Amino acid sequence: MNDRSAGLSEAQLSAYWMPYTGNRQFKRDPRIITSASGCYYLSAEGRQIFDGLSGLWTCGAGHNRREIIESIAQQASTLDYAPAFQFGHPKVFALAEQISQLMPEGLNRIFFTNSGSEAAETSLKIARAYWHKRGQPEKTKLIGRSKGYHGVNFGGISVGGISTNRTMFGSALDSDHLNHTLLSENRFSRGQPLKGDYLADELLELIQLHDAANIAALIIEPMAGSAGVLPPPRGYLERLRKICEQHDILLIFDEVITAFGRMGKATGAEYFGVTPDILNTAKQLTNGAVPMGAVAVRQDIYDTFMEKGGPKYQLELPHGYTYSGHPLACAAALATLGILHREKLFERSSELALILENYIHQLKGLPLIEDIRNCGLAAGLTIQAAPSEPLLHPYLIAMKMWHKGFYIRYSGDTLQLGVPFIAREEDLDGVINALAESILEVANGQ
Repeated sequence: MNDRSAGLSEAQLSAYWMPYTGNRQFKRDPRIITSASGCYYLSAEGRQIFDGLSGLWTCGAGHNRREIIESIAQQASTLDYAPAFQFGHPKVFALAEQISQLMPEGLNRIFFTNSGSEAAETSLKIARAYWHKRGQPEKTKLIGRSKGYHGVNFGGISVGGISTNRTMFGSALDSDHLNHTLLSENRFSRGQPLKGDYLADELLELIQLHDAANIAALIIEPMAGSAGVLPPPRGYLERLRKICEQHDILLIFDEVITAFGRMGKATGAEYFGVTPDILNTAKQLTNGAVPMGAVAVRQDIYDTFMEKGGPKYQLELPHGYTYSGHPLACAAALATLGILHREKLFERSSELALILENYIHQLKGLPLIEDIRNCGLAAGLTIQAAPSEPLLHPYLIAMKMWHKGFYIRYSGDTLQLGVPFIAREEDLDGVINALAESILEVANGQ
């Protein structure tokens, strides 16, 4: 098969407004994926493509897992949908209990969404509503962080700190932002950088500016993934946790990327040894097979809503989604958690992380590379700007990688790697060698 468009007509290609995609370029040169298995995709023209980002940080256990497929099929033939409001089905309760066992101690109440964006929106609403229930309705301000990513809904882009996600959409929620932790003195760090814990004290400045009596929550990614894999400096998260406790501010960890194995642990909170008040998840929860997200909250936060919920038949939290806890998503998630446990994939991810660290830092010294970072089974490279086109080089490198048979992510001025937990060392060797070749070709104008 040599048809790169997989037989799609021009009208079909034109009809789809693709998300987070340069539509004009793509439709001139389509990159169509037709199937997947294990660590590999198959392109429309029949080429095998190594999945260097686990889908979109979603498919750590590998593609088309038989256990997940069978679980979804069995569920679809039994109960395809159940109303999420005022009714339930068995798997949603079973899944909530299993997730609670993987969360940091105390975060044992689970609210289901359909994506990371919805998880972020839900956690922000819970935070504001919690203080309202506590008799402090003035605590509404939200604090995010520069270079943070919390999805694309209005709450998420309000606290998010990636400018291209915000500039064309106008006014958003009342929020402010900490500075990011990407420091020049930490370039080419392995794992958590040594310098920068003092940046947490910027939260004290925002508290002085806005008054803690008006601040509901701080939301951050423990490791910022979408901005290019930004590990927190040592001591930084611990300091933020302490400040939030001292000033009655809820701490929300957005772990849409870091939960369920990417850090070699069940959560980034476990990996970094810092427990938030609320924790958002998605992506790896179902191994990418069915959309799903979840928000884990502290018992006492949940109890506040229950105790101040009015008559027992009344809604304690008027919030939710038609597809919250969808039966097919629950089936996929339960099967995924089973695979992660049986195959010890958290441990496997941790072992691969050390190999990835050694390989990725071998690229230091190549032209165009301004920084290399890694944390858990993830790595990011900052790429030098092209004259007058600052985002061109990452795109060109990623396209060369695609044609060599490797899928990696390019975003802004970065390239990102997040290989599947089941990848082999030779897979990492292959992707790093191809990346070196591609960088040299772009640097040399080839």
